[in-house]
Amino acid sequence: MIPLRDTIRSRRFPWITVLLIALNVYVFFVQWTTGPTPEAGIAALAQRYGVVPAAIPPLGMLPQVGIAPYLPLVTAMFLHGSLLHLLGNMLFLWVFGDNVEDRLGRGRFLVFYLLTGVVGNYVHVLANPSSTIPTIGASGAVAGVLGAYFLAFPRSRIITLIFLFIFITVAEVPAWVFLLVWFGLQVLNGLAALGAPNVSLVAWWAHIAGFVAGAAALLLLSPRRREPRWL
Repeated sequence: MIPLRDTIRSRRFPWITVLLIALNVYVFFVQWTTGPTPEAGIAALAQRYGVVPAAIPPLGMLPQVGIAPYLPLVTAMFLHGSLLHLLGNMLFLWVFGDNVEDRLGRGRFLVFYLLTGVVGNYVHVLANPSSTIPTIGASGAVAGVLGAYFLAFPRSRIITLIFLFIFITVAEVPAWVFLLVWFGLQVLNGLAALGAPNVSLVAWWAHIAGFVAGAAALLLLSPRRREPRWL
């Protein structure tokens, strides 16, 4: 299922969502043009700025090693392995991000996005502690957006492109159904990947953790509505 748009329009222009998309596109352009070939540039920056689980110290070592070894948990969010990888993440961010930004406000949404991305990446490290494969992509942060949308707008409907073997159709799918199916697939794939951590090229547990963190962060960061006062 590929989301095309949702049925809820945001009240304000989603500046942070657009800026995040623009930044991801720009960084991918840098990756694409850095090396002698696009593939070489992508690989070089992934190795340097991606999350390599075996190279990330436990959080308890933060006072001893400083913050530098943990920076890939942030920088990896803005790198992508291919044009398709980039477009997929940015499509989901565009469809779901504007409403979550509208709900949280611009400043909170930026904090929310970075926080859920870091949580997703770190849980990927915990699930694959000995892996030397660099992981890149905005998927953990985007999954956080999906988790928040799941709680905030369950009754929204997602205009979805659905592939049924050789048939293609467009349908309105309830947001809670779309996101529950998406999350279920991540859990199934994540459980399957536990037995072969160095085989899967997808950080399923970053998706799972990002989704859960997004739902929790929405509850923590949502501005409190003031009750009317009776005079």
